[in-house]
Amino acid sequence: MPGEVRVRFAPSPTGLPHIGNIRTALFNWLFARHNGGKFIVRVEDTDQARLVPGSIEAMLDGLRWLNIDWDEGPEVGGDYGPYFQSERLDIYQEMADRLVSQGNAYHCYCSQKPPADDDQRQRDRRVSASADCQCRDLSQEEGSKLSAAQESKVIRFAMPKDGITRVNDLIRGEVEWRNETLNDFIIMKFDGFPTYHLAVVADDHLMEISHVMRAEEWLPSTPRHLQLFEALGFEPPKFAHLPMIMGPDRAKLSKRHGATAIGEYIVDGYLPEALLNFMVLLGWSLDDKTDVVSSQTVTDNFTLDRVTKSSAIFDQKKLLWMNGMYIRELTPDQLAAAMTPFLERDLPKDMLPVDEEYLRRIAPLLQERIKRLDESADITEYFFRANETFNTDDLVQKGMDRDSTLSALNAALDDLSGADDFQHEKLEEMLTATGEKLELSRRQFFGVLRVAATGRAVSPPLFEMMEVMGKDRTVSRVNNAVERFSAAG
Repeated sequence: MPGEVRVRFAPSPTGLPHIGNIRTALFNWLFARHNGGKFIVRVEDTDQARLVPGSIEAMLDGLRWLNIDWDEGPEVGGDYGPYFQSERLDIYQEMADRLVSQGNAYHCYCSQKPPADDDQRQRDRRVSASADCQCRDLSQEEGSKLSAAQESKVIRFAMPKDGITRVNDLIRGEVEWRNETLNDFIIMKFDGFPTYHLAVVADDHLMEISHVMRAEEWLPSTPRHLQLFEALGFEPPKFAHLPMIMGPDRAKLSKRHGATAIGEYIVDGYLPEALLNFMVLLGWSLDDKTDVVSSQTVTDNFTLDRVTKSSAIFDQKKLLWMNGMYIRELTPDQLAAAMTPFLERDLPKDMLPVDEEYLRRIAPLLQERIKRLDESADITEYFFRANETFNTDDLVQKGMDRDSTLSALNAALDDLSGADDFQHEKLEEMLTATGEKLELSRRQFFGVLRVAATGRAVSPPLFEMMEVMGKDRTVSRVNNAVERFSAAG
């Protein structure tokens, strides 16, 4: 690709980062890495009324969690800073003044300063339309009188009244707009801050952005930006508008479709590699059959010709399946390390700290069952409990009575107490023979043992689990079951 590729992710700190804007960051990052270019993070914080404290930190933390690193921007600096738009106000004012002096923009006096209790959304609606604005046609004398009489004013860009604005979008092909259908729009607000339109054009030029990759919802803004580029004498970047992300019902993705904020996926125990893989497929594909694909493979193959025009469907069930697939690819040590923060968060305090060596032995037993790491405490708690508490009636299996159940528990307790070899193969061989002597099926005898050892009817493979628990803990559990069952009789 001729020239250096420089792309940017430009979040507004007006809320927590969500799947949509993180997907945009990911596609920009992949495009930069594939082409040996630069990925820039730029904070668009000009909408001061809607700033949400902590949102930028949450955004950067989300990128870091996904291993999306940036070459320039907050915390790392760069030659094109500052990377917060609120620190670049003099740049925007100079460009706005230049546009006014050239006749490409004008002071608007009919949009009065809003009252203090006017919220930002009402303010934006009230000053965005220009259909009734007559300020563009004011004489210099009329403008001077209004300027002297009024404390505040905004600056509007004067859109051409005829002609067509075209863009050759790298994903959508050629798109065009008739200029006469586009109203003049505000580029400088009452508070001295620029609107998105002016700031983004100024910064994309000054930061030498080569490609603007953003969500499809910004496509209608493109003719305004192209006209600003032309009026300022700047070469515009190439544009690529990414497909929308929709819920399974084909409605725009929202909270009612499940979690949307990136932080919720961290808390819920998704692996970053799984979420990254899933987000890549929201509008891009390696081929028509591959779902699980590594970050390196995606980077090596990421081109815009494989980005779809049609909306991407966010399938929560597919994400859950994919997370389970990635969990099964972890080594026991990696899975234990990934589970540890969730165990420390969710286990009862009397079970902490977790024995790391013990957890590394437990982890492989659960690897085929766990789909999210926030399940860690629930599916491992019985490994750490001193003795299980459960309804003793659960020990009685189908086709058994209390006497046969107690006989099974005592026989198992004798076997386990006298066992010299606690390897799972030996345990299974020994206890299978005992069950046959008691004339119990494997389902019956092993069902009694599973409840006695775990307090649950479902668990990892019984004998592998007993081996990991060890002789002392297993014998203690079965002895506890004998005592409680006897007392309950």
